[in-house]
Amino acid sequence: MEKMADLGLRPMLAVPIEEDLGESTGEKRYEENMASMLECVRMSHSNAWTTDPMMQLKITALLSPELCVKLTELVKHQKPGDLELMLRGLNGEPIRFPGLDERENAHLLCGLKRLNTIAEASVNKVRVLVDAEYTYMNPTLSLVTMAMMKKFNQDGVWIWNTYQCYLKESRGLLQEVLAVSSREGFRVGVKLVRGAYMDKERKQAELKNHPDPVHSSWENTNLSYNGAMELLLDLISQNPQRYCIIIATHNEESVRRTVQRIEELGIDKNGGSICFGQLLGMCDHVSLTLAEQGYAVYKSVPYGSLEDTVPYLVRRAQENRTVLKGIRKERDLLQLELRRRVRRALGGGGR
Repeated sequence: MEKMADLGLRPMLAVPIEEDLGESTGEKRYEENMASMLECVRMSHSNAWTTDPMMQLKITALLSPELCVKLTELVKHQKPGDLELMLRGLNGEPIRFPGLDERENAHLLCGLKRLNTIAEASVNKVRVLVDAEYTYMNPTLSLVTMAMMKKFNQDGVWIWNTYQCYLKESRGLLQEVLAVSSREGFRVGVKLVRGAYMDKERKQAELKNHPDPVHSSWENTNLSYNGAMELLLDLISQNPQRYCIIIATHNEESVRRTVQRIEELGIDKNGGSICFGQLLGMCDHVSLTLAEQGYAVYKSVPYGSLEDTVPYLVRRAQENRTVLKGIRKERDLLQLELRRRVRRALGGGGR
């Protein structure tokens, strides 16, 4: 961590625990996961690794995926009352969500209390980035995250949501949270990614004879990503206190476009509204270049057991098909530098 800080990079701890259908582990395990997340908050805040610390979490580490999927069917056409119900749950008030039985409502309340505990520990200390997961549960995750934003993002941007630009619906989802934030009066933090579940999303769609939710080409995904980035940068240029974004990508072209747009709009790179993020050990040449230019750059570091972190890292590697190209590029750059140093040592000059 200290070595990263010496290089101008900011560690961002990520609790890699998540669950899918059929993997629910029960309240005891969810309480243990909450304890791990609270430890991440403590470590992120107490160590001198970085200013403006961040951490990542997944809601299905605290709330069963079965309930998230059932709730998604109930909230597909979100009503204003749904957000208020979630907010009441965060505040610890008894709630009865229409369509859920008594046991499910009790579990929902427990999960919301866990999320509230983490958010309360983080406010004014650590920014919490809530990860997106699968399309069949994302509407619930977004609703819960918006409720957290409404409660905790009144005077700062402490709760952030993630938008997966490989999904055809990503633009609409982003516009939805912007509209809700304007109506409800909270600030918005956005983690912008391409996405990590493409293969499974397509298999699920084919299995259920549903339309493919993923963009049909890499080019369309790039257009989606860059379009969302430009939308948010335009908003930040107008109101940098209300909107924040982390450009979480290993795609060098998107990074270049972002930097160019920041300069065109005259956005203060040190204003706290814009930062970049990559996985530790991936695209480090991009991260270091950005840091040298004065941008805030976070490196995502999984925090947990080997059993939890390995599947997480595999998904992240699959997230962006250009990551492997980036690794090869880094290898080639290292080989060039090694040959240059050998020639210089042998008296052949530095070129």
